[in-house]
Amino acid sequence: MDSFVSRKKRKVSHAAEESPPLLLASCSTDTRCKDKNVGIESENDIDMDTDTKLAILASLHPELDQSLLFEALITANGSVSIASSNLSGLPSPHHDPATFRASPSKRRTIGLQTSLPFSPSTTIKPLTRKGQTLHLYTPQSIADHTPCSLVPNFVPQDLADDLLRELINESKTFEKATFKLFDNIVQSPHSACFYVSPQDLQKQKSEYLYNGYALEDVRELTPVMIKVQDIVQKTVNAEIEKRIKEHYPGGVKLKGMSPKEWEPNAAFVNLYDGGKESVGWHSDQLTYLGPRAVIGSISLGVAREFRVRKIVPKDDDEGMEEAAESAAKNGKDANRKQGDAQGQIAIHLPHNSLLVMHAEMQEEWKHSVAPANTIDPHPIAGSKRINITYRHYREELHPNLTPRCKCGVATVLRCVQKRKENRGRYMWQCHAGNAPGKEGCSFFKWADFDEDGRPPWIQQSSKDSTA
Repeated sequence: MDSFVSRKKRKVSHAAEESPPLLLASCSTDTRCKDKNVGIESENDIDMDTDTKLAILASLHPELDQSLLFEALITANGSVSIASSNLSGLPSPHHDPATFRASPSKRRTIGLQTSLPFSPSTTIKPLTRKGQTLHLYTPQSIADHTPCSLVPNFVPQDLADDLLRELINESKTFEKATFKLFDNIVQSPHSACFYVSPQDLQKQKSEYLYNGYALEDVRELTPVMIKVQDIVQKTVNAEIEKRIKEHYPGGVKLKGMSPKEWEPNAAFVNLYDGGKESVGWHSDQLTYLGPRAVIGSISLGVAREFRVRKIVPKDDDEGMEEAAESAAKNGKDANRKQGDAQGQIAIHLPHNSLLVMHAEMQEEWKHSVAPANTIDPHPIAGSKRINITYRHYREELHPNLTPRCKCGVATVLRCVQKRKENRGRYMWQCHAGNAPGKEGCSFFKWADFDEDGRPPWIQQSSKDSTA
């Protein structure tokens, strides 16, 4: 795995998982920081936790706000001495407010983003830089800098352990999906299985398509999964309300979000058996979830690294797609360089944690689970990590209702993510050709949704019922 941490790495204990450090500073993903004067912690700094460092900075610079001290510490890659030296060039906001608000070019600081507020209700300036990975551990830092919420110690420990044991037993018969990518037949780097309620089992097997074909191994939700699902629903809805209130403009939901309560009715269960098993950069498919989907993701067993990066629209989108296709044909990960170019954020997910991927996640960000060279074995799971992603399938997006392509197959819903002129628009496309041994067609149709994410046929139905 890429080398991205500029300081000595401490072994994570179970106690550390329960009380993690606030934030780990970022460093280059392809090389260790080499400049001895910039971004390197001193030997004394290494043994300090973030709260201690902030306390020292606060005592040295009592006139400055805590958020500015925190930002200075990040900019200095955790070095108290460098952060203090940088802050010494800042005038006191109490003495000369006009000077304090001056443009960065007029300040004597080195590399500080002093406009960065840490108030959740304010837009926060991104901290990632080209070729860097920023490590986040606490719920507040994750909520401020990503479209996610983290809930540690999600359910009682006994319940989490029961769920883990149940799914480890289930995972013995999980399989790795096979699909077609740029004319190559590829296999998923981890195994998975799909779970639904008993009443939905048969129609999932016969009516729904994934990557152009029906899933053969669809299972009923297990007893413990059903028990946990109610807790997931309550927690996710609470996190959605909090997200809207504290992070969305005007405290209102995003356009395309459903105003209804989020109700999970399906779940993918993923098994990562050892540090080498992973999943590359991707956004989850929206075909049955609709616009601005919310997903509740439980982590069990071994702690792994969940990475996210914001999608930056490119003018040369076509050239990038050609490069990606060429890289895929050569068996290379084209997304790696793109992720390094924009910077990444790593969220560390311990056993019994819930990560909520909010409504802006799938359209505007990509995520991955990176391979790990070393992992700390879990007392129950050993080297395994189980991940459950609870989802809400919308009835109005049943494949019997969505457009069909020239192949006669229900189409897949995608969102334009990179091309600036159409970014954020949705489209229906053929995906029959994704199945090995099958060819697709060139079907394309723009998709329209209202403010609540409803498709045209539901909008028309509502008008007819009120006429």
